[in-house]
Amino acid sequence: MKKYFQYSIALGLTLLFSVSCSKDFLDIEPQDRLTADNFYKNAAQIESATASLYGLPWFDFDDKFFWLAGDVLSGNMYYTYDQEGQFFFASYNAGNAHLSTGWKGLFRVVSYANSIINDMPAAAAGNVPDVVIAEAVGEARFIRGVAYYMLSEYWGEVPIVENSTELVAANQLQLPKNTRSSVYEFVRRDLAFAAENLPTAAIPGRVDKWAAKGMLAKLHLTMAQNLSDSKSAENFAAARTLAEEVITSGGHALLSNYADLFKIDNNNNSESLFALQWMEGSYAVGNSRQANWARSSLITGNSECWGGGKSASYDFVQSIEPGDKRRSSIFMASGDYYPEINKSTGGYTYYIVRRDPADPGRSLEDPAPVLNNIKKYIVGSAEDTGGRVSTGQATAINQYVLRLADVYLIYAEAALGAGASTSDSKALQYFNAIRDRADLPAVSSISFTDILKERRVEFGMESSFWFDVKRYYYRDPSAALAFLNGQEREITYTRITTPNAPDENTVAGYQIVPPVSPIVITDSRMFMPIPASEVVTNSLLAPDAPAVDYEF
Repeated sequence: MKKYFQYSIALGLTLLFSVSCSKDFLDIEPQDRLTADNFYKNAAQIESATASLYGLPWFDFDDKFFWLAGDVLSGNMYYTYDQEGQFFFASYNAGNAHLSTGWKGLFRVVSYANSIINDMPAAAAGNVPDVVIAEAVGEARFIRGVAYYMLSEYWGEVPIVENSTELVAANQLQLPKNTRSSVYEFVRRDLAFAAENLPTAAIPGRVDKWAAKGMLAKLHLTMAQNLSDSKSAENFAAARTLAEEVITSGGHALLSNYADLFKIDNNNNSESLFALQWMEGSYAVGNSRQANWARSSLITGNSECWGGGKSASYDFVQSIEPGDKRRSSIFMASGDYYPEINKSTGGYTYYIVRRDPADPGRSLEDPAPVLNNIKKYIVGSAEDTGGRVSTGQATAINQYVLRLADVYLIYAEAALGAGASTSDSKALQYFNAIRDRADLPAVSSISFTDILKERRVEFGMESSFWFDVKRYYYRDPSAALAFLNGQEREITYTRITTPNAPDENTVAGYQIVPPVSPIVITDSRMFMPIPASEVVTNSLLAPDAPAVDYEF
């Protein structure tokens, strides 16, 4: 990636815009009028402004909430601590601090995008070509569209904010919730504009026309899964057409080796369509996944390693077919060897317990709850990565939001449509391409649950599975709830041998601990409550307040 683009993410417009977390999410005040009045005078300044959309504004959302909802709530990750653990137990309420941070974080992204959409064109007019302006607005509308897609899938009915500055100036801070159908239409318009105006090829790391069409395909697929809707078939067809365009005309390609997707050297690879752009340096400019998920300082080379109690859930482990090459790139299990970690000492081998060579009675790494730890987005120390890991929870590995494998499976799901199964040749071609990379046998027919299972593994620990579960819920609510409630997510292990026993590093040395009371997820958990702090300041966001259609 170009250095210019990387550092623009951190610097971009962070000196020019801010969102106060202590105020209403609408309340953004330009800190320097240079932004609107004098800044957008050439293409380089516009490029710098749009670069800011790919990193810092997303941090608060990505740091905790994204994976708490996408990986923990969905049943893929075992983690039970404090308010984070409320997502595991589906016991969160409107006062959950991480839920509030996720809400504010996504509206922060919306605010950044709105600032460019509303302020830039007038200031840039006459100084730069119209096509440059249109492409920049396309980038911002893509980002805003993705943020609103996520808001709709987490919360359902949310306020649509097109011009924060105008609303603040008019003192219109009490916005009502808008209907989910309105939010979907808002997202559709943003992504359609982006698809029309973004270039067919962009600077590495920036979105292009194909990223917009890929997200638009996912939106149409989401809307289509409401099978009782009169436009369901039309939306399936749209998703299928858009996905095929991306696959056949977009110039993107699957990486041949799944593990390579999660190496810093392969940021912005041919499979990546939209990824959050992170770098080393300081807090909020880097990816915090390694700090949150890494097992120990033996891996990170510093004290930022809070993943000892996080595992792939027992249910997730059971969902992986024997021989699936993806497994060791998703989580570490006994005996797995990673040459890219601890390079100077010959690599890192995962042991359930790691004893101190100088004191065998002391363990350096203890057993995780499900006898595994997360590997995806774990890249090693600064020494392992040429300095691209630093303190401040800053690791320079991108965070995928959309990659080509996703579009392959979008096509398969759209081709299936409302049917029980499909043997559509192209659907099978794309579905089996994903399985072939994983070294799994091809199949001759696929159902919705086949696709769901494949997505679960392919994108395990990429925080997207909640969106897949939601589509299942729209398609068949009772079946989706049965799927969630049938997960053996609470199962852990306990040691049945004495310390230092020969089998303490094998599953044979441990026994399953069944749950005392299984987790029950109901319809009320499928959409999250709007944070209590927001409802206090705006009663129109209360649970019993009606949502209204947005006036386009």
